[in-house]
Amino acid sequence: MKNLVRFTKMHGAGNDYIYVDTSLYDVPEPEKTAVTLSDRHTGIGADGLVLIGRPSDTTDADFTMRIFNADGSEAMMCGNASRCIGKYVHDKNLTQKTTIRLATLSGVKTLRLHLGADGLTESVTVDMLEPALTCPGQYDDASCGRLSAAFRTFSGTFVSMGNPHFVIFTDDILHTDVARYGSILEHDAAFPQRCNIEFAQITDKDKIRTRVWERGSGITMACGTGACATAVAAAFTCRAGRRSTIVMDGGELDVFWDEADNHVWLTGGAEFVFEGEVFI
Repeated sequence: MKNLVRFTKMHGAGNDYIYVDTSLYDVPEPEKTAVTLSDRHTGIGADGLVLIGRPSDTTDADFTMRIFNADGSEAMMCGNASRCIGKYVHDKNLTQKTTIRLATLSGVKTLRLHLGADGLTESVTVDMLEPALTCPGQYDDASCGRLSAAFRTFSGTFVSMGNPHFVIFTDDILHTDVARYGSILEHDAAFPQRCNIEFAQITDKDKIRTRVWERGSGITMACGTGACATAVAAAFTCRAGRRSTIVMDGGELDVFWDEADNHVWLTGGAEFVFEGEVFI
């Protein structure tokens, strides 16, 4: 027998997910549920499903996040979803804190909430921790950053933000077939766990236009970890400084790669879209 579950649809820069508070509702098969609910024709429609939980007493965090892509695969981390959780737990009065520690599969992330005059969350900054330019198990660097897809060879920079990204800089992002090449490169043998693929173009000083093919979801309006990976790759290859604005299909995200502690800080908005009930 199915249970009636209340959900909240939210988005960060157009990267939309379905959020469920698991302290109130049980989601016994999140992989299958993510596929069913994410369908934009027969379901609610989203890039995936996010489960908000409460940590055990031994966990140094205020809340937990599990995230499942539209294809049912579980993701390690999502910057946009993390920001939305910050707004969710604060604006729904689950906490009064404006600094929140969120446990994810890629570690505990610190969220810093920026409130408006009405006391509600306007934007959130996430400490995305340290990037890695090599990561055994995520990337086989024997390719030396050169991968082939559909008779084209792409040069890119691998960056792990807890999950794998391959950032390709181009001079003509508007005419890049993100779906065609991204879907192939996601499954390249260089990526044992598959990979998120970013196509990026420097459009102004420290302003980078980015389009993303997300592992397990396809083209999405934005990707928080992808924005961070793009900013790191641009700074690492001397295309931009350590502060940059990443312009994605769904909006802008600000990224700062702090030289002092090597942490990457992601700032952007989070929005409620609608709420409802669904049988799971």
